[in-house]
Amino acid sequence: MPQDNRLLIAIGAGLAIVAAVVLALVFSGGRGRDAGPPPAAQGGLTVDVADAPDLSTTRELRCFVNGQFIGMATLTDCARRNGLATDALDVGIDETGALAAAPTAAFAPPPGLPPVELTEAEPATPVEQNQPAQPSVPTASGSPCLRYTGSDWRSLSSNMSLNACVQALYAGTCVRPGEALYGRWGETTLRLVPRRVEQSPDNNRFRTLVEQDRACQFPGLR
Repeated sequence: MPQDNRLLIAIGAGLAIVAAVVLALVFSGGRGRDAGPPPAAQGGLTVDVADAPDLSTTRELRCFVNGQFIGMATLTDCARRNGLATDALDVGIDETGALAAAPTAAFAPPPGLPPVELTEAEPATPVEQNQPAQPSVPTASGSPCLRYTGSDWRSLSSNMSLNACVQALYAGTCVRPGEALYGRWGETTLRLVPRRVEQSPDNNRFRTLVEQDRACQFPGLR
């Protein structure tokens, strides 16, 4: 066989081997490699703490006691310094953009009660001039709804249902940890705190009325 033919055969065989190796690598798809972390983890996924109240007790955050910033502390330590259980602290983003914890309504204690004339529902029949004023009583149709502005009380309606009053007062509004916005429905004090609206029959002891979502709305109200 001529020498040139043997050279061509050797080159062809070498190219065939290289092509086979390349094709094997392409079709294997790198199945043996570690997939690595998901794209969200690589980019640093950010979680809105307003939707994550079960925060790790070992993470440090800005801690407030008696309305004053005292430094960085874990949730457990911040609760201890406030003399409270950890679930009695509001946790969220403060005005600096940092994670913070403060007792519920620490910066906004309940205001004084509104004037009696603002809490009286519209009478169904005329009231005689000398007849003493009677305390308002919620009726099936509704009760007076009031907003506290920070200095005084303003009437939103003299006859409104509880759900409508909550929507009128707080729909589309959120507050930061330790803050609170107050209102009244009949003889009931309402306050907006992070992630929920609370109610109190005595302007002192509050319990949750309805939860608030991330969009500052109340899907639980109909």
